Amino acid sequence: MKHVLSGAAVATALVLGTGGNATAAIKIGFMLPYSGTYAALGQAIENGFKLYVQEQGGKLAGQELEYFKVDDESNPAKGPDNANRLIKRDHVDILVGTVHSGVAVALAKAAKDSDTTLIIPNAGADVITGPLCSKNIFRSSFSNWQPGYAMGGVAAKKGYKHAVTITWNYAAGKESTDGFKESFEKGGGKVVKQLALPFPKVEFQPLLTEIAALKPDVVYTFFAGGGAVKFVKDYDASGLRKTVPLLASGFLTDGTLDAQGKAAEGLLTTLHYADGLNTPRDNAFRADYAKAYPKTAPDVYAVQGYDAAQILAAGLNAVKGDVSKKAAMRAAMSGATIDSPRGTFKLSKAGNPVQDFYLREVKDGKNLSIGIAAKGLADPARGCKL
Repeated sequence: MKHVLSGAAVATALVLGTGGNATAAIKIGFMLPYSGTYAALGQAIENGFKLYVQEQGGKLAGQELEYFKVDDESNPAKGPDNANRLIKRDHVDILVGTVHSGVAVALAKAAKDSDTTLIIPNAGADVITGPLCSKNIFRSSFSNWQPGYAMGGVAAKKGYKHAVTITWNYAAGKESTDGFKESFEKGGGKVVKQLALPFPKVEFQPLLTEIAALKPDVVYTFFAGGGAVKFVKDYDASGLRKTVPLLASGFLTDGTLDAQGKAAEGLLTTLHYADGLNTPRDNAFRADYAKAYPKTAPDVYAVQGYDAAQILAAGLNAVKGDVSKKAAMRAAMSGATIDSPRGTFKLSKAGNPVQDFYLREVKDGKNLSIGIAAKGLADPARGCKL
């Protein structure tokens, strides 16, 4: 585990050490992937979060922040222990994590058991806004169901009748492809086969051969990170794109386009963020991000981290930085209107963004919006009892 103290937190410690009257820094625990296939995603989330804090002068609600970091390794088996390092050892006030849905479920359970406020900046596990929903758990991203459901409607409107889905055999993939299946079949289509391989395996060729034999009208997929890069290249190299259009959740091409190159050109995806939105809010965010992190481009992961900080700020402002006032802080977080680069959104009762999903096309290495696939789409929060 990396124990990282921000410059602001060091300054706070120095003030306290000299007998000053400053209050203790608010402890923020990042449980994110800092290695493996999702490493770049975890770093983008942290970058986005810290960018918003920098824009507020390095504080939230006038309070210094102290950061703690754990590499969750995208390993659900290590989820409980890693969460408890932050909760029980570092005694963090706020948890921020993670990317992998399986790890996020373990994190959500630990947060619920300890009554720790958790903001999830990516993992879309449906169960978190379903049976595991809680007043102390918020999401700044999406549910896995949402982008899949948005794309299913697009596919049906395009007149496709038979589809195959392909993903990793884990929660995020299953829930995304199930969301696609639900809306595609509601629109008159039929998913004839749902293919999967173990996470994070990338031996796609046998499944691509099966797709070719099935001859569907369209394929819907969910992959992210390094696996998404290889899948797009393999799908293109197989020749399938010439006869079977590929549709996807936007995570297939977000943060991966440089590595995918020409193989990704023309792909259609659905996501709650896109390049080229050209709104004043998004333009300002992208300019600030490029200035703060010149070696990386802002993407959906950075936006989700940025908005996680915005959600937290709404709660902290309501209680003037007093994190001990949990109920009032969480009520303010739940009721906040977030002025996001993606577009303004509010949270559902279950703590998930109610938001627009863009239909995007890859053009010249960018995920450009070509319209709205689903307006104000809310996760159904099946099984949530609050």
